[in-house]
Amino acid sequence: MTKKLFWDDPYVKEFTATVISSEGNGIVLDQTCFSPRGGGLVSDMGTVGGLSLAEVTKVDDEILHTFPAAPGLTAGQTVRGVLDWERRYKIMKMHTATHVLSNVVNRETGALITGNAVAPDESRVDFSLEEFDKGKMEGYISSVNEVIGRDLPVRTYFLKREEALSMPGMVKLAQAAPPEVAELRVVEIGDFDRQADGGVHVARTSEIGRVRFLRADNKGKSNRRVYFSLA
Repeated sequence: MTKKLFWDDPYVKEFTATVISSEGNGIVLDQTCFSPRGGGLVSDMGTVGGLSLAEVTKVDDEILHTFPAAPGLTAGQTVRGVLDWERRYKIMKMHTATHVLSNVVNRETGALITGNAVAPDESRVDFSLEEFDKGKMEGYISSVNEVIGRDLPVRTYFLKREEALSMPGMVKLAQAAPPEVAELRVVEIGDFDRQADGGVHVARTSEIGRVRFLRADNKGKSNRRVYFSLA
């Protein structure tokens, strides 16, 4: 199993690892600070052994680092990984902002998340809302920015699956359940929110800046897509 350095410290920008396997355009390392695509988040980018990555994905318990062409790296080789930190930090801020937004909307409307896409410059969240009111959504965004301005600490920890899922609000997904694992990773934002989640986040909400509402689309019955960026 690939050790997830980004779980231990999402601010790590460089690391040394050993190639466990190499096949085609992809390699598996014994440890990595590259967060893979998944859960609505795009993958990290950067270089491994001086070669630019095309994408990072999760395959079972391993993390696959894929290149545009065969990298020529072999099992047992030691390599240096360098994260595209500017991109990663934007994703971290966006992701934490998404958690705050989802909890604000859930508290105000009871709506759950039906989909999301977290990217460096623009993100979206789909909510199980039958109606959309721009004025109300702008009010929700104002509440999000009020929470962010409280400079709440963001921490992660693990709980037994049964214990975690017994807590109200732990899962805000309408159509998906957390992975079938014995322990769930929990992301807690001060006294405001707590969700099962495997992605990368900032250490304090003040790092996010401000959320800016962009637009909303009707994606079908009881499904409203909200786009936002950070300022």
